[in-house]
Amino acid sequence: MAGHNKWSKVKHIKARVDAVKGRVFSKCAHEIALAARAGGGDPQLNSRLRTAIENAKAVSTPRENIERAIKKGTGELGGAAIQEVTYEGYGPNGIAFLIETATDNLNRTAQDIRTIFSKNNGTPATPGSVSYQFDRKGQVILVAPHASEEEIFESAIMAGADDVQSDETEHTIYCPAAQLAAVASQLRLSGYHVTSEKFISIPQIPRYIEDLSTARQCLKLYDLFDAYDDTLNVFTNFELSDEILAQLDN
Repeated sequence: MAGHNKWSKVKHIKARVDAVKGRVFSKCAHEIALAARAGGGDPQLNSRLRTAIENAKAVSTPRENIERAIKKGTGELGGAAIQEVTYEGYGPNGIAFLIETATDNLNRTAQDIRTIFSKNNGTPATPGSVSYQFDRKGQVILVAPHASEEEIFESAIMAGADDVQSDETEHTIYCPAAQLAAVASQLRLSGYHVTSEKFISIPQIPRYIEDLSTARQCLKLYDLFDAYDDTLNVFTNFELSDEILAQLDN
């Protein structure tokens, strides 16, 4: 799967500000609520919920936040149900954006997404007009400090994965979207600690940005969507050269 490496550099740049802005807790709560809504509030019977709780604990999400999110998802707190909605649009120079949200107020979220696009050189798009440029995949992230990359690769492929990428701290496994739950379950049964299990959208043809001004505009738009309270994930098709990344770091 070409194209992950450069975008992963951008991901690491952004990761430095996530905790400061407090968006991590909000995203964890959204994922917990959605998992509880889809599969019930018992993490022993709901692997997605179990992983969501583990992820929340890993970033020190308070226990009361976790418990409230579970009750929100199961409907114990009342109020409007949380729904998953994906918005599509284009940023500067026609860069594609997919914004996955979780909201209990569709009208508010839709208006907010439109406003972010319109105020930042972007344009909202109709459903399907952007997403066709992306492939839907399952992604499982695990840590296995005592296993070699070869062992992880073999286990992942045997579980049904079609690609594995490893770095110093974790292993990222990609698989067909329909096989996500099965692959994650098999890796757990093999004794690996799964830290993330989710669907992602990978651009079929990445757009390389060589202009610093456009890069700044696209990153700003990405950050605004990522910082929005109802956002779960943001996917885009732009990639940055090492030279542009170096200039952004200055």
